[in-house]
Amino acid sequence: MPDLQNPPQKMMFQLNLRRRGISDQAVLRTMEDVPRERFVDPADRLDAYRDMALGIACGQTISQPFVVAYMTEQLQLKKSDRVLEIGTGSGYQAAVLSKLCGQVLTIERYRTLADRARARLEELGYHNVEVMMGDGFDIPESVGSFDRIIATAAMEKIPDALADRLEPDGILIAPVGPLNGVQSLVRLVRTDGGFESKQLVDVRFVPALPGIAREL
Repeated sequence: MPDLQNPPQKMMFQLNLRRRGISDQAVLRTMEDVPRERFVDPADRLDAYRDMALGIACGQTISQPFVVAYMTEQLQLKKSDRVLEIGTGSGYQAAVLSKLCGQVLTIERYRTLADRARARLEELGYHNVEVMMGDGFDIPESVGSFDRIIATAAMEKIPDALADRLEPDGILIAPVGPLNGVQSLVRLVRTDGGFESKQLVDVRFVPALPGIAREL
C-alpha cells in the first residue's frame, strides 16, 4: 500500500524549495512541519508534495508549495505579528503562517471551505488561527489593523481599503492582474511617506470575488 504520510515527492520537497531560492530557515522548517497531505483532497494525497497547485472544493485551489513558501518568506514575519489572510481555502497557508507569527485571521467566502478549514486547523492544533466567513473586499472595522496581509486569490488591483488596514511598516503580498491571465505577485510596504510597491514574480491564482458565496 502507498505510504500517504511520506510519498516519494516529499523526499525532494525541501531540496526543490531551496533550489528555487527559498533561504529563510524558519520558513523551510515550517514547510517541512506542516502536514500538507492533510490539506488536500484524499484522492490527491499522493501528489500533496509535488510542486503543483491542486484542486479543492468550491472550484478553488491549494497553491503549489513553492508559491506558499515564497509568499510567506516575502512577508518577513515576526513572532509578534498579527496577520490577515484573504482566501482561506483548505487552511494550508494559514497553518504555515500560524507557526511564524502571533495570530492569524483568515477570511473565506465559501461556507464549506471555512467550516472544513476551521475544523482541520483545530484538529491539527493551530489554535492561533481564527477562520471567519466573510467578504475579503468588505472587512469589518471591528477586526482592526494588521502587521501583515496576504491575499491568496487574484485581484485586478489592491483595494485602498485593504492597504489601509496595514500598520506602519506593514507588508502586504497579493497576486495582482487580469483575473483570467497571468498575474504578478505584488509586495506593498507601508512607509511614513505612503506605500512602496514592488512586483516580484509572475503567478496564476483563482480570482478574488466580492461578497459571500450564496451556495457551497
